[in-house]
Amino acid sequence: MKPEFENIALHDNKAANRFEMKFEHRDSLVEYEIDGDIISLLHTEVDPALEGRGAGTAMVEKVLNEIKDRNMQLIPLCPFVVAYIKRHPEWENLIVTR
Repeated sequence: MKPEFENIALHDNKAANRFEMKFEHRDSLVEYEIDGDIISLLHTEVDPALEGRGAGTAMVEKVLNEIKDRNMQLIPLCPFVVAYIKRHPEWENLIVTR
């Protein structure tokens, strides 16, 4: 994760079923669905002004850490999240195996 994103807080907007991160007054988000201890990541969205700067990667890293901290299992449905996990196989242990 780029240093400029390390201290940006991740907010779980449970009412909207999404994680949110604000950087330079611009929003990034990851939409999800939860079923018990399983979370499905559906869609990642980054403000166009932040694209290519590592905001999406930072967002996914923060979300995966949150999932790990909550001892949840993951179903990655978002193509961006799937691609991230392929590049960082250390996160594969979160993926549902049943």
